[in-house]
Amino acid sequence: MLSKNENLVMAAVYSLCDGTDGCLVSPLDIMSVLPAKHKITLQSLDDILSALRCDGYFDLIQSERKGEKMYVINLKESGFAYKRTAKQRQRDITFKIFLAFIGAFATFIFGLILKNIF
Repeated sequence: MLSKNENLVMAAVYSLCDGTDGCLVSPLDIMSVLPAKHKITLQSLDDILSALRCDGYFDLIQSERKGEKMYVINLKESGFAYKRTAKQRQRDITFKIFLAFIGAFATFIFGLILKNIF
């Protein structure tokens, strides 16, 4: 399970790759896609990207172009399946909330029935 910042960075990388096998991006490109309210620094971005690489989401090669740091990112199977697993996680959460409401409603009805009997 990814942390909140890892999830944000992975979503940014997935959107920057735009359905292709890989992409060439700078840290500023990734930072521009991230929401402004999350304070992710360039150092923490490097740490998060290396953690995602270790988790098997993509291959990461650091290079330089005209003195600017660049990342060559090639998505792996886990990286391609990121959107699908995010949707599945959202469905699971929705199902659990729905199940909790059904349980609360059933308990309420059962309580009313017991109250009327006794």
